[in-house]
Amino acid sequence: MIIFDIIFSLVFLYVTGTTLYLVILTVAAYLFRKKAGDPDPGLRVAVVIPAHNEALQIEATIRSVLDSRYPGDRYDIFVIADNCGDDTAELAEKAGARAVERVDPVNRGKGQALDWFFRTQEKLYGDFDAVAVIDADTFPDPDFLAEISASLSQPGVSVVQGFYGVANPRDGWRTALAAAALNVFHHVRPAGRNRINGSAGLKGNGMAFRTGILKKYGWPAYSIVEDIEFSMLLLKDDILVDYNPDAIVYGEMAAERKQAETQRRRWEGGRLQIFKRYAPSLLGLWLSGRRMRYLDGFMELATPPLSLLVMGQLLVLAVSAIFYPGLTGVGWVFFPGIVFYVFSGQILRKAPLYVWGCLLAAPLFILWKVPVYLKIIKNQDKETWKRTKRQAEMRKKDR
Repeated sequence: MIIFDIIFSLVFLYVTGTTLYLVILTVAAYLFRKKAGDPDPGLRVAVVIPAHNEALQIEATIRSVLDSRYPGDRYDIFVIADNCGDDTAELAEKAGARAVERVDPVNRGKGQALDWFFRTQEKLYGDFDAVAVIDADTFPDPDFLAEISASLSQPGVSVVQGFYGVANPRDGWRTALAAAALNVFHHVRPAGRNRINGSAGLKGNGMAFRTGILKKYGWPAYSIVEDIEFSMLLLKDDILVDYNPDAIVYGEMAAERKQAETQRRRWEGGRLQIFKRYAPSLLGLWLSGRRMRYLDGFMELATPPLSLLVMGQLLVLAVSAIFYPGLTGVGWVFFPGIVFYVFSGQILRKAPLYVWGCLLAAPLFILWKVPVYLKIIKNQDKETWKRTKRQAEMRKKDR
């Protein structure tokens, strides 16, 4: 019984601590103000788009960048045609970008492609003031470049993350729930973390850097969640990522079950790998210096996906009701906290009614994720980069 008490106490503390962390970030998100003044048209921006077999998407993405409300002579577009077996490079050039081709079938992945570009192609981007990185299935808001210029023009800001939302929320309940989740994960979390003096973190899309950062580091993150890994490397060097909610990009989310499972296994399996690699050192840095940014970085990695956290809350509540009735009241506080967290994301990002309505499918989503998590646990050391099929490819296949 003593062992059971110890295990339950640890689980209870973990679930309570991570839930409290999310509630604190939610409150802080309401108090967040971005660091940005008037857009500085003087910043010259290199827009870098890593692309692997994106012939169906790349032209639309480049056109959306060219529609920016930003002086056309202050930015250029570079496409990394990475191990492509189609005409991505040719179509990118035709659409108005400069394409550079990389052929390395052994070292595959987005992080590897970015690192190759930043380490070997400095002659292309080195004279720009800033570098923005977007995905090949992305549609940036017309003010995206102006907003990152405004952020990077502020003293002390060298890395900025914009809001990364969903381009196709009406493709089904999965994409609608993805939109709701990103309203939380890509707004509440980075806004709250910045407000408590932490790093907003990189989200893989809609990121921008002072060029000197990339000349120094390249892209030294090769995991399947290279954005999170690079965020942690920067944090350990005391370089914070600032969040600008008005620098908006929209990316496509998986609508089909198989697509969604591939995407989810990559994201959440990768986070587990990064936790094992970086969480102990971040906790050690916090214990040695008591700086909030390191504790925040540790908590960000330690906080489980929302579905797992809700499962943990239900488990704690059930066990408390049977064995520890005195703690049941604390367990019931979990759910208002999570509702506050999730609903705040929709309120702050002004989610449409369709997305609000699809929140009713959240229990189905949680049940769908159970076997996904089991596969992640089983194959956590075998996960490698796998490109998620785009909706355009799925539509083409269905014809």
